[in-house]
Amino acid sequence: MAKATISLPIHPLVFLFLFFNSGILKLANAQGTTWCVAKPSSSDAELAANIEYACSNINGDGCNIIKKGGPCYLPNTLINHASVAMNLYYQFNGRNAWNCDYKGSALTTTTNPSYGTCQYA
Repeated sequence: MAKATISLPIHPLVFLFLFFNSGILKLANAQGTTWCVAKPSSSDAELAANIEYACSNINGDGCNIIKKGGPCYLPNTLINHASVAMNLYYQFNGRNAWNCDYKGSALTTTTNPSYGTCQYA
């Protein structure tokens, strides 16, 4: 003897709406802020080119923060300096995905990469 079951169809969009808006899922970054950083797999040549490009396309002296004595100079590594410069360019140009590509050597993150005296915009 087969048992009768009742199933109520729930539209997938309704489920997603309830899931994301009910507090069940919280974003790691409630403001939706993103930062652009260098991929760890980037070569030194790519990182150097990214620093040159970003710093030459930012108005003002934004890249002074990665120069000796600046708040983001240490650690004095190409990946650190590239990440700071790339993020400055990304922020300056409106946080658009296409401003954080660098021929595939960059990525966006929702985790603030700021550290010590180096505060990412």
